[in-house]
Amino acid sequence: MARIIAITNQKGGVGKTTTSINIAASLVATKRKVLLVDLDPQGNATSGCGVDKAQQEQNVLDVLLGDLSAEQVIQPAVNGGFDLLAANGDLSAADVHLMELENKESRLKTALKAVQENYDYIFIDCPPSLNMLTVNALVASGSVLIPMQCEYYALEGISSLMDTINQIVEHVNPDLEIEGILRTMYDPRNRLATEVSNQLHEYFGDKVYRSVIPRNVRLAEAPSYGMPALQYDRLSTGAKCYLALAGEIIRRQEQKEPPLAVTNA
Repeated sequence: MARIIAITNQKGGVGKTTTSINIAASLVATKRKVLLVDLDPQGNATSGCGVDKAQQEQNVLDVLLGDLSAEQVIQPAVNGGFDLLAANGDLSAADVHLMELENKESRLKTALKAVQENYDYIFIDCPPSLNMLTVNALVASGSVLIPMQCEYYALEGISSLMDTINQIVEHVNPDLEIEGILRTMYDPRNRLATEVSNQLHEYFGDKVYRSVIPRNVRLAEAPSYGMPALQYDRLSTGAKCYLALAGEIIRRQEQKEPPLAVTNA
């Protein structure tokens, strides 16, 4: 059964969508089956894997409203090798529509249950704000992956995000946990980046991934071609770093899982 991981940060511009696309493609490269759910009305995760968001007559909003099942709307990404629940500007009206429905916080969770057995991982690319879409993602997920830049204002943003996560745990999803903290656009020569990184280690301990994502031109170029970095330039630093992150995620999961019992024939 798939692990469902929300990729979120209420601060924009931290590499959230870049991480969503590239970690999905990197895990596919390790022979895992992956579904990427685009829950951002900007639809950047959709276009970033080669799918024309403007041509999507059916998208994740139809699933949230219960008009279609997730299985009916899921499509293969053009690039990346994973499956996609696409989004576009239609999703900007989701808050208004969801407020009128029963169980508005758990619509996505209910929809994903029907396809969870088909995948090893389901990643949800969240909007950079706290709204009903983000709440749906956090309720549906078992854990949260938080990309963040190592800068002063990022620390303020993560404090706010932790408050939100704690409220979700207290009231709706008691099993939600921190999957990991991913340092993005990282430059170890920057003194502030080093200081913030040290603070993250002090607060989150081993939840901070050893893998870091540096600023990388090829990584920044890839979305304009509708490709993950691994497909756009597999030898680029960005592609290699996301492959390293995929390996780290897999190893952490293997360490959590109890060993299989050995039985005598």
